[in-house]
Amino acid sequence: MKTALTIAGSDSCGGAGIQADIKTMTLNGIYAMSAVTALTAQNTLGIKSIYSVSPDFLGQQIDAIFEDIRPDAVKIGMTFSSELISVIAERLTYHNAENIVIDPVMVSTSGSKLIGDDAVSTLKKKLLPIASLITPNIPEAEVLGEISIKNTHDMLSAAKIIYIRYSSPVLIKGGHRINDANDLLYVGDNYHFLKGEKIENPNTHGTGCTLSSAIAANLAKGCNLTDSVQKAKDYISGALGAMLDLGIGSGPLDHAFDLHSRFADKA
Repeated sequence: MKTALTIAGSDSCGGAGIQADIKTMTLNGIYAMSAVTALTAQNTLGIKSIYSVSPDFLGQQIDAIFEDIRPDAVKIGMTFSSELISVIAERLTYHNAENIVIDPVMVSTSGSKLIGDDAVSTLKKKLLPIASLITPNIPEAEVLGEISIKNTHDMLSAAKIIYIRYSSPVLIKGGHRINDANDLLYVGDNYHFLKGEKIENPNTHGTGCTLSSAIAANLAKGCNLTDSVQKAKDYISGALGAMLDLGIGSGPLDHAFDLHSRFADKA
């Protein structure tokens, strides 16, 4: 069975972070493992508190996984601090990790800031250059590319800057501020827009985590990059289209929308 590791924060309400990652990886047919960067007290209305793990403990988590069940892919989400980012980059390089998908999480769906300015600098310097794919949304792409994005032409300009700057393929997600669900996959001179269905669902908590985890799962199974992204987009469309409605604020997706098992009968 193929395996994947998520390195991210914990979401106590289960819609994003490692909880969403593990659900997504499992539903996409692989064995999921996790290394936790931080604990959050949050719900669909926002984040109340964040408790970071120590850099040494995070390193031990990563080492323990690679020394026993080596992951076929790695997804990185909320990194939180400069010190944690440095440890992640150092340990993944040491273990020669493959298929590293980085979702450069900076702000939560509810608007809470999840990374400091110093950590963004470390992310750019140490972590993004080892990525197999970077998956920023529009606001994150603006930070990484240092360019304002108002339309698809700007998306292309930002993707080119990010690709050249970090030597990594980039997927800019068009759902933020752009009036469609088309994403731009940029791999050097080879780039194209991947069309997606615009689903009118206010419950979008964890969409970025879910997409990047699904991509990592597909890469772990041996799919090429374009197919991995397209399959992930199809999966997230299904999860959004299931119209799960939990919580008062921006609720989670139905990660198990396509689960068929006698053990999964609805109560």
